[in-house]
Amino acid sequence: MKRKSFFVSFLSALLAGCSMSPKYERPEPPVSDSWSAATPQTNGTNIATADIPWREFFDDPRLQDLIQIALENNRDLRIAALRVEQSRAQYRIQRAALYQAAEGNASYTRQKFSGAATTFGGGSILSTYSVDVGAAYELDLFGRVRSLKREALEQYFASDEARKSVEIALVSQVAAEYLTQARLREAKAIANRTLQAVQKSYDLIKRRFEVGAASELDLRTAEGQVQAVRVSSANFLQLLVESENELVMLVGQPLPPDLPPGKDFNQQQLLTDLPPGLPSDLLERRPDILAAEHTLKAANADIGAARAAFFPRILLTGSAGTASAKLSDLFTGPSETWNLSPQITVPIFDLGSTRGKLAVSKVQKEIEIANYEKTIQNAFREVADALALRSILDERLKAQELLLNAQQKRFDLTTARYRQGVDNYLDVLLAQQDLYSAEQNLLQFQIARLLNAVALYRSLGGGWKS
Repeated sequence: MKRKSFFVSFLSALLAGCSMSPKYERPEPPVSDSWSAATPQTNGTNIATADIPWREFFDDPRLQDLIQIALENNRDLRIAALRVEQSRAQYRIQRAALYQAAEGNASYTRQKFSGAATTFGGGSILSTYSVDVGAAYELDLFGRVRSLKREALEQYFASDEARKSVEIALVSQVAAEYLTQARLREAKAIANRTLQAVQKSYDLIKRRFEVGAASELDLRTAEGQVQAVRVSSANFLQLLVESENELVMLVGQPLPPDLPPGKDFNQQQLLTDLPPGLPSDLLERRPDILAAEHTLKAANADIGAARAAFFPRILLTGSAGTASAKLSDLFTGPSETWNLSPQITVPIFDLGSTRGKLAVSKVQKEIEIANYEKTIQNAFREVADALALRSILDERLKAQELLLNAQQKRFDLTTARYRQGVDNYLDVLLAQQDLYSAEQNLLQFQIARLLNAVALYRSLGGGWKS
């Protein structure tokens, strides 16, 4: 018996390296090997963007607290974390199949037999006590169990990378919403200042109209300007409320009243010279790309399990213990029992089911290859778009600042000429409207610059380290 057990163990160890899974080869990235829109820059730290913790990238204390609360309470991130735990448990199940399973049993049986059913004549009542330990083990000669274990392991890795992707997206969403709120507050402040200015102009024209020094057209024009700016201010208030609700949704709870004060919009400073590195770096740093590759590896392992199904499965089951008619004799005397039940299952005729499962596995791998390549292309596009926008935002900001200065001078000159009776109020109105638009457009470019930095940080894989 010992010799047989040794032979089985030796044979199992000898064939432990046998696997039906195809050799995995990473598909070639279907993208260029360089960024065409911008030259890689450095931020003076020689640290890859993905390795910059979000607490260093976002230096606003209020925003930092909001991000931390979101990481603890956001439901999407919680679901992603639970899926990681689910995948880990599934991996443990598959890994356990590689080892021998054992269980203990104890039983007591009392039976009555009639005389017609026994060879010893007459009715009888028999009692049996038994204790045994049973074990079962599948000889994984063709790697079916190991392939399933590898598949479960890769799915676990994929779920963990997917969690990181959700975390990165959450950090960037909270930051973008927070910065948008700061921009809306600044835009509303500009609208309020403009409203005060046009209200003073309206009051002045109204007094002049009452004494016959201004026309009704000037009065109604000024009144219309007041109402237009008032509507604009109300719109910003509505957007602020909606943004606040969105931030509460992202954070996962009502905003705490003890949050530290945040920075004003004009004080927000983010790293805008993030080093993009090379496109190939994304393959090692973007969690969504890593998740897609782990899923591809899982599909590759599934092919191995499907191929192994064409070959025999050998299952060894057995038990050893004691049995006796008396409880006192259960562990004494000649009460030893054992049994060994080797079982081999050979597929003979299954109407093509096994072959069909193999075909499904192969097609699934091709699907995962396409998904992996698509994920890379999407990541490349996101980085390229962010770099392309970054390369021109500074120039557009400077141009908008010059335009704002010009509109401010135009408004001042037009107002002075109107008071001197040289221009009419319509010229003042047009200058005021253009100045207001220039101020709001400058805010749009400034928030675009900040959001571009956030987008580039996220697209390069940054945001999951704190």
